[in-house]
Amino acid sequence: MREYKQFYINGEWVEPSSPNDFAVLDPATEEVCATISLGNEADVDKAVAAAKAAFETFSQTSVEERVALLERMAEVYKRRIGEVAEAIRLEMGAPIKLASTAQAYAGLGHIVEAAKVLKTYAFEEDLGPHKVVKEPIGVCGLITPWNWPLNQVSCKVAPAIAVGCTMVLKPSEVAPLSAYLYAEIMHEAGVPAGVFNLVNGDGPTVGTALSVHPDVDMMSFTGSTRAGSLVAQNAAPTVKRVTQELGGKSPNIIMDDVDLEAAVTRGVLHMYNNTGQSCNAPSRTLRPSLPKLAKRWSLVILLTRIPPWVLWSPRCSGTRFKVLFSRASTRVRSWYVAVRACPRGLKRAITSGQPYSRRRTMTWWSLGKRSLGLFWS
Repeated sequence: MREYKQFYINGEWVEPSSPNDFAVLDPATEEVCATISLGNEADVDKAVAAAKAAFETFSQTSVEERVALLERMAEVYKRRIGEVAEAIRLEMGAPIKLASTAQAYAGLGHIVEAAKVLKTYAFEEDLGPHKVVKEPIGVCGLITPWNWPLNQVSCKVAPAIAVGCTMVLKPSEVAPLSAYLYAEIMHEAGVPAGVFNLVNGDGPTVGTALSVHPDVDMMSFTGSTRAGSLVAQNAAPTVKRVTQELGGKSPNIIMDDVDLEAAVTRGVLHMYNNTGQSCNAPSRTLRPSLPKLAKRWSLVILLTRIPPWVLWSPRCSGTRFKVLFSRASTRVRSWYVAVRACPRGLKRAITSGQPYSRRRTMTWWSLGKRSLGLFWS
């Protein structure tokens, strides 16, 4: 079992100001796979102070220096990408094939792209007699979710590094393992002390402490609408810049002139990618002005396109569909089946699957029960 009880502050791994152990669960087994510490306001104060001090010098570095730093980060990341994939598999249950490709390489892609854009980015622009100069905003508070962990971490950290900002990262406390490795990558790449800081913790404590902190100049948040609203409210008294990507499920809108079978098939396959836990998973299918017979045919297509993938260990390369991240998570427990204008027999078929057991495979009927929401209008 892994133990990641320290925080990364001012270029060093430091003990939390007060012990507060938190168990991280492997979704595949629901067993404890790691222990971290949850931080508090004092830990945030230390990290923000380090970032504020580092900003004085890092904000003055040249484009060439920051490009070289990003390229070193990418080099170290590539060397450790196998570890990154395994951490993602362990912390949020992504099948190893997905963790080793889209999940792990998304984090690398943001670093590479930031370096590429930075090389030609115009920080100054002449507008007639005036000149517009773009400067780093200051200390950034970064809060990231669990479902695409390093994609979200890297898409915030890499641009901040590129423009000369310093930062404090609070990754999801329920999927913190890959972020810990990311901090190791930053350290190995030679990121100056204080530029990047990591404090684990929950939203009400560490997230709030970051949002209200007077020395944090910007908050970047990805997560639920409820939590995003609180971040914005907490940031308002100090007039912070706030950017947010708020979660939700995406509708799959099928218009009248589309190939119905192709559209439904594509939507179902997209829905089940990443076990249906992506924010853009099309878990609602909207089909306007559909006659009753066509509605029934659409449902038949959908049911026969639900992948008959077995639930197996995410370590196995053939696993395509994995158990949901957390049975108790409010982000997934609201998924349900609501089928309207549906033959009674089919409705019973997709809503009467047996409760999930880790000791047997799951049929596509019960997959439909647990993970698919259908809204026909």
